[in-house]
Order: sequence, then structure tokens, then C-alpha cells
Amino acid sequence: MSQAVSDFVLERLRDWGVEQVFGYPGDGINGLLAAWGRADNKPQFVQARHEEMSAFEAVGYAKFTGKVGVCVATSGPGAVHLLNGLYDAKLDHVPVVAIVGQTARSAMGGSYQQEIDLISLFKDVASDYVQMCTVPAQLPNLIDRAMRIAMSAHAPTAIIIPSDVQEMEYVAPGHAFKEVPSSLGIEWPQVVPDDESLKRTAELLNAGNKVAMLIGQGARGAREQVMQVAELLGAGVAKALLGKDVLPDTLPYVTGAIGLLGTRPSYEMMMSCDTLLTVGSNFPYTQFMPKFGQARAVQIDHDGRLVGMRYPYEINLVGDAQRTLAALIPLLKPNEDRSWRQEIESNVAGWWDTMARQAMTDADQINPMRIFAELSDRLPDDAIVVADSGSSANWYARQLKFRGNMRGSLSGTLATMGPGVPYAIGAKFAHPNRPAIAVVGDGAMQMNGLAELITIKRYWQQWSDPRLVVAVLHNDDLNQVTWEMRAMEGAPKFVESQSLPDIDYAAFARGLGLHGVNVEEPDALGAAWDAALAADRPTVLDVRCDPNVPPIPPHATFAQMKDAGLALLHGDEDRWGVLRQGVKQKAQEFLPGRKDG
Repeated sequence: MSQAVSDFVLERLRDWGVEQVFGYPGDGINGLLAAWGRADNKPQFVQARHEEMSAFEAVGYAKFTGKVGVCVATSGPGAVHLLNGLYDAKLDHVPVVAIVGQTARSAMGGSYQQEIDLISLFKDVASDYVQMCTVPAQLPNLIDRAMRIAMSAHAPTAIIIPSDVQEMEYVAPGHAFKEVPSSLGIEWPQVVPDDESLKRTAELLNAGNKVAMLIGQGARGAREQVMQVAELLGAGVAKALLGKDVLPDTLPYVTGAIGLLGTRPSYEMMMSCDTLLTVGSNFPYTQFMPKFGQARAVQIDHDGRLVGMRYPYEINLVGDAQRTLAALIPLLKPNEDRSWRQEIESNVAGWWDTMARQAMTDADQINPMRIFAELSDRLPDDAIVVADSGSSANWYARQLKFRGNMRGSLSGTLATMGPGVPYAIGAKFAHPNRPAIAVVGDGAMQMNGLAELITIKRYWQQWSDPRLVVAVLHNDDLNQVTWEMRAMEGAPKFVESQSLPDIDYAAFARGLGLHGVNVEEPDALGAAWDAALAADRPTVLDVRCDPNVPPIPPHATFAQMKDAGLALLHGDEDRWGVLRQGVKQKAQEFLPGRKDG
């Protein structure tokens, strides 16, 4: 029997092990949709409310499986809508394949309805591979290369299939001139630097007295090796945000996040170390790394395009993190002087004490830090946690203690608003037997999270563990930008751009048949989290919290906080709350108790 091109596309995706495709319909992919009907919905078509959400869901799926996420959209506006999610994949180095429809070949170049030059549109976001299928014999090679390049480059790729080509009879490439056959699968090499490079690296690290490690998502899978190296060298370990789940925060020498959203122990460790070992991280903010000339440094990354940036590294090793560290460990000498490690551990313990005190300080309604502090101890060991961009990312970075097999992520480099809820949906399709928690601001919830609750309503009953919790930081303010205006521009809050309409998010969830809980008192938070994590269906926690609790950078001094507060006394409608909360939060670092630097 003959087979349509659209049928072959789905067959090839199944052959690659693709189980879900996240998408939204349109007439530019009608041929594919008809094929899905003939294929008994295999792979499953997961209908989001918007193509951007489809792309975010594919990114979330890929982040939490290590597999390729696949999304699909129609021509014209559907293709345009995919871009933000695909840029999120590009900047966070996530493998995603986008399959996009196009107007019929006979109409191309005729300013036809929904005609866009899609090759040009995608040539940046899918710069590693974007191709259009013009004859059926191209297809196996296009699909196979898109999959392999997405995995190899850790990047999005795109295939464009005109609507008339989708309906053509599939003809395989032949053993002929100018035809390109293809094959399935890929086997990976074991990439380890040469012995001489490892020897020089060990000599550099062994010479250090105050060793700091910075790890990112590229160190995932090398947990045991990172721990062994840290123990041998007496090092502390800071984590880039995308690597938050690589090492447990319960280890006493793990200093937590680094950067503006980071911790004081991470900042102080970097400012006083004499040696730096970076593993699997492309952390971009040089000012939070040791001063130039202060530390000798080594970087390990699987991608030679990413080594040697951000800091004047003395040695740049290209290799798999796990295998490279495993080869390095026998060459390392135990550091007998543990004073550096003891100082780090003391600072870390003091920091966690400070975080606990800050989370429990009074606020107008609920202190947003307490939302995360109450969740932290309640998290199941197999939980998947996502944060949206905004003030929720600050508290995700600082207040949540990851342990066990917890996973977590956010939009790291693009830092786009809106991926929190769709990431959690992608995570549930990736791991339907694990609980997922999305912590999002009310701005992101209004932008697209409310609509994606409808997607959750549609699919949650097919997940073996029904728990998906969306906690909304309800403060009626686009809070992160409000704080950035104050801190970076010296400007008061601009109400017209920053204030949000007041919405009952829990009521919206209840209207969909999901659980919805309004939390308006601090002491009700713990019970609300308990109920959500024990629920028999997805839950929205609508938490009224104070917009004036400041996300204080780790290097901010008490005097700087005071000066910033005083500068806002002229014209900011929340000026007294800002000053009161800023002083109160910073004061927690100076109360009697553990030393935190």
C-alpha cells in the first residue's frame, strides 16, 4: 500500500522513540493532522492553548528527560508563535525539534495567505539545522538529521513541510545520484581529555589552598564524581541556576546559587578563593567570579565552543563531565588543611539560618519567601520543581533545599516570562509518576498560565500521579521589574506599567474542576501545601503575598540597602513598605547566631 508523506513523518518519529508531540492545529498542517487520525494518535498529539506553550512544553519535556522534545505548528502565525519557546531551548542548550507547516509550493512567492519566508524566520533560532522538504525523498534524511543535530548540538532544529508535500505519496530515496539515504539511531563517544592535559589539571588543582567549584547543568550525571573531587580538594561548590538539582543543598559545603539571585556564601567563596574549577557551566556574569588574577582556573565542558569564556581559564578541557572527573580523581591529592572547607561550611550553615529567619519575618499579608520555605521541607524526594521568571526565581534559587532525586529548572539564559506552567506540563508527560510543582508570579499567570490550566484539565487524568501544583505569588505587581526599576534606574514604581488586575486564580482553577485554594494568612501556608501535595488532582494555590519584600543581591551591604530605600522616598507609592521590609530583611543577617560571612 502507498503511504502519504504525513504518515511517514509520524512513523519516523515513532521509530525515534518520540511519544508526545506538543502542538496546536492549523490548515498548514492538515495533512499531518489527518495522519495522526490514521495513526491512532501515536505519537500523542498534546494540544496546548498556544503554539508558544507547545514549544515551552517541549522544552520542559526535554529538560527533564534528556530526550528530544518535539513541537508542531501550522504555517505563518503558528510558526511565529513557536519562536520564543525555541529561543528558550537555544539559549539553555536543550534539544527540541520543531515541525512546521508551510503554504503549498505552487503558492510560494505569491504573497499568499499566511506565507512567510520560514527558512529566514528560523535561520537564527534553529541555526544548527533548518530545512524545507520539497520532495518526499528528502524526508528520512531531514528528520534523522534534525533529531541527531538537536541531540548533538543540544539545540533546537526545524523542519518545514509545505501543505501539498504532506499529502503526496511517500517515495524513499533510492540508490541514485543526488539522492540521500538515511538511517536511524546514534551512538555516543566517550570523550575524555588526553593524559597530559589531565596531569596538568591535577597539578594546578593540587596546588590550590582555597578551591572553589562552579557547576552547571552540564555536570548532571556526574554527581558522585563532583562530590569526590570536592572532598579531596576540600572545596566548596556553587551552582549555576540551571544546575541547582545537580548536587543536594543538604551537603554542608554546597553554597547554593551564584549571581544576582545567588547566596552570600557563594559570593564570598568566589571573592576569596585561589583556585576555580568550573564543570558544565556557561554562567555569564563575570563579576560574580573571582577577580582576574586572583585565582588559577580550569574549565570542563563537553562543548569546545563554550570553553574558555567568562574567565581567563588556564586550562580548558573538552570532555564528558562524569568521565573527565573520574579520570582526574586518581591524580588528585587530598588537601589535609580543612580550614577553608570549615569556613565555607560555617558560612553555609549561617546562611540557611538567615534564610529561615527572613522567611518568617512579618510582612503585609504573606512574606513570599515563606511560600518557598514552607514548601522546601515538604517536597517529596522525587519532586520536579519549576519556577517562572520574575521574583519567584529569586526565592526558588535561595529558599528551596533540593535533596534526593529532585529535579528543577527555569528559563535560565533567555529568562522569559511564562514557561513555568508549560514546563510543569512537559515534566508531567516526561514523568507521569512524579509530582510537579510550578511556582509562578501573577504576571506570568495572567500572561499564559491561566490558559494552560485548561491544558492541565484536559490531560491530568492520564498521569499516574495526578499531583501538579501551581503556586501563584499573588501581589498584583510585576514585581521583578518593579525592583529592577528601583535598583537599576533609581526610579520609583511606575504604577501604569507595573500594577496588575486583581484576579482570583484559585476560583479559576475550581471552575475547571481542579483544586483551588486561596491562602491569605501566613499560618495557613503549611496546611495548604500539605493538602496540595496530597490531592487527587492538580491544585492551584493562590497566595496573597507582599510585593515589598526585596530580593537583596548577595553582595548588597546594609548601607546600600538603606541608601536605596531613602532614594525611593520621593514618589514611590510603596515607599514605606519598601524601606521597612528592606531594613527588616537585611537585619536578619546581623542577628546573633551562626556566622554567615
